[in-house]
Amino acid sequence: MSPGTARRLVALDGARLTLDRADMLDGAAPGPVELVVPSFLVEHDDGLVLIDTGLAPEAAEDPVGTYGEELGGMVSMTPEQRLDRQLALAGVAPAEVTHVVVSHVHFDHTGGLRHVQHARFLLGAGDRGAVDGSDPDVAAIARQADLDPVRDGDWTFLDGDHDVFGDGAVVVLAMPGHTPGNTSVLVRLPDGPLLLSCDTAHLHEALERPAPMAADTVRADALASLQRLIGLAATHDAPVWVTHDPEDWERFSGNRP
Repeated sequence: MSPGTARRLVALDGARLTLDRADMLDGAAPGPVELVVPSFLVEHDDGLVLIDTGLAPEAAEDPVGTYGEELGGMVSMTPEQRLDRQLALAGVAPAEVTHVVVSHVHFDHTGGLRHVQHARFLLGAGDRGAVDGSDPDVAAIARQADLDPVRDGDWTFLDGDHDVFGDGAVVVLAMPGHTPGNTSVLVRLPDGPLLLSCDTAHLHEALERPAPMAADTVRADALASLQRLIGLAATHDAPVWVTHDPEDWERFSGNRP
């Protein structure tokens, strides 16, 4: 039986975070890099999947007030880059979103959860403690203000890979290491498969010489997940969109059907 396909993928623009390239990948030359903070919509016959939700909407007006001096000083975000505005530009009402893949619980992926409180949330089981408080160490890496509006929502905590619709069109891939529950996503589209790295990699260079980065929770696991991602790309003959990478944003975002 051939795998199913999603109808299309829409890349939603988001904030930018200016960080040090050397912190994004072991061995990278130091210097500023402006990371993209996107979200993605996948349209499927059986539902509408949102992958990640970017920064909190209030960060567009007051990033320092939202995230504090250190993190807020890294943020560049316009009101048009809020998740709710990006959904509207894509012609989608928040209530139409049926599933939300939270690739992991860092602040730059959870800020817009409040806009889709009704959806079914899919999160790697290793990050569960950020939602239910069962693991204080995991809770400490999340922004609890983002999770508070959805804490009592419809959560599914994933052990291993998860085929969202059961037809291979959207598969959440277990990629622990950056956080215990970190995931990537395989999307099969009419023009072929695509791997969204999420934070398994932060720069495309990480796929060329696999190496972890400074903020990875378990570096050995992060490296193993990078190697798995590279292997899956070869197995499926699928390009990898390193979703934070600014060059990948330019390369992929204008070329989706």
